Amino acid sequence: MLRRFVQVGARQVTRAQSTAAAQEKWDLYAGVLVERLPVVSKSLSPVERQFQDLLWRVEYENSLKSDHELKNERELVQAELIKQGKVQVDLDESMTKQTAQDLKDAYVEELKKFQFGSRSTPDDAANKTSSTDRCLEDTLYLLVQQKLGPQQHMILPQGKRQDGESLRQTAERVLREQCGSELQVLFYGNAPVGFHKYKYPSNQRAESVGAKVFFYRASLRTGQVGDNKTPSTKYEWLPKGALDGKLTNAAYADSIKKFLL
Repeated sequence: MLRRFVQVGARQVTRAQSTAAAQEKWDLYAGVLVERLPVVSKSLSPVERQFQDLLWRVEYENSLKSDHELKNERELVQAELIKQGKVQVDLDESMTKQTAQDLKDAYVEELKKFQFGSRSTPDDAANKTSSTDRCLEDTLYLLVQQKLGPQQHMILPQGKRQDGESLRQTAERVLREQCGSELQVLFYGNAPVGFHKYKYPSNQRAESVGAKVFFYRASLRTGQVGDNKTPSTKYEWLPKGALDGKLTNAAYADSIKKFLL
């Protein structure tokens, strides 16, 4: 009898919890992870450099001779025959003829004048985090300053869904309202790539207990944050390693890291 009483009581508690959970209302939000993809390839590590040199050496040893190399060999043989007097040559023709060695010397001189472009920019030196012309080897992620409760936070652009909108439409509107129309991005799809939820403080739960944020991924095509409508938006473009210092909420940071590449 006692066991039956405990089982019935447990079922009643479970039903009460389920009813309370069903009555909870959550606000739906859409957020956007905007990334500026790498501009240049990653610098090779010492081990990668050694392996690349090995591959180039193997490729060179197994390759066939080019037309230029074959022409140079023929000219060397002909020059030796001329030196021995076994072949007669027209001096006027030989003076105007450009040999393979002449071409090689010209190419070498041109190569000496070539300068590789720098992998760092003035914005790297100035640590200008509002610029996308920096950290060219890394992916940069956009953070904007938004007010959550009484405080300002640096987070991914996000906003509340309006009636009649899909979450993708909300993401596009939020990005346009917060970052301006000059920022042109390419959304990767209609499905979210990440999720985060949080509860509001007890004194702010007027209609909803909290927010559920669905994140979309987009890549920067052109433009920059801010226009005539949003001139004072505070924002930063940061590499993955610098996000921890800006995302002050640990749970929010963990949710973001799950879909960072």
